Amino acid sequence: MEPCHLDDRAVISLTGPEARAFLQNLITNDVEKLAPGRGLYAALLSPQGKIAFDFLLVEGEGGLLLDVAAASREALLKKLKMYRLRTPVEIAARDELGVYASLTGDAVRRAVSFLDPRHAALPARSIGALAEMPRDLPDAAAYHAVRLDLGVPEGTDFGFEKVFALDGGLDELHAVSFEKGCYVGQELTARMKHRATSRKRPLPLRTDIALPAPGTMLSQESDIGEIIATHGAQGFASVRLDKWDSTKGTRAGDLAVTLRKPDWLG
Repeated sequence: MEPCHLDDRAVISLTGPEARAFLQNLITNDVEKLAPGRGLYAALLSPQGKIAFDFLLVEGEGGLLLDVAAASREALLKKLKMYRLRTPVEIAARDELGVYASLTGDAVRRAVSFLDPRHAALPARSIGALAEMPRDLPDAAAYHAVRLDLGVPEGTDFGFEKVFALDGGLDELHAVSFEKGCYVGQELTARMKHRATSRKRPLPLRTDIALPAPGTMLSQESDIGEIIATHGAQGFASVRLDKWDSTKGTRAGDLAVTLRKPDWLG
């Protein structure tokens, strides 16, 4: 089976002698853990500790490659360049590169390939030249079907600076290092971890028809959270786990919905 072309993803490269150190001071994960063929999942937070951008990161093309939601790439480029100041690092959009997912587990040839670090059941990913890949590859739909079945949020599922890193499940999805030094939003993230004040998590939900819009409250006997992203009849809700009773029915307005706890939450 041929890989899926994740045409809703885009690539940014960072090159130069200070590229690693530059990112290390900004993002949630430890860039020193990068190795050939090993990818990282990470985020750039707001100073208040909320998710601005999440992305996958791998070595390749003579530097570091960021695999990011296409809809967010220009904003992330702008933010990285703002933080760069006089640091000797080149930051560039790489429109000639595409992102691919191997649903069969086979690595894409002539590409930088790595296992998805978020969940063992997610397909391996690759970043390679668009010109060297067939033009009629399947699109991202099959990949997203797997991702939604596993209940793994990404990209626009979090919104922009709406969800705290730990409330977004970034710790459980292996995107946060609590051993590295400072990064943007680190102080509040570390405090929430230390004080165990993060009680919300993104739970997958579904219904038999299209879900109502993000912002719709979810209730049992009282409000337990709200919808944050929809994909037809599936989506994600930010839910207070201490208020949610998995044995009881849940409603979004007048609509009955099904919430579940994905396996990556333990």
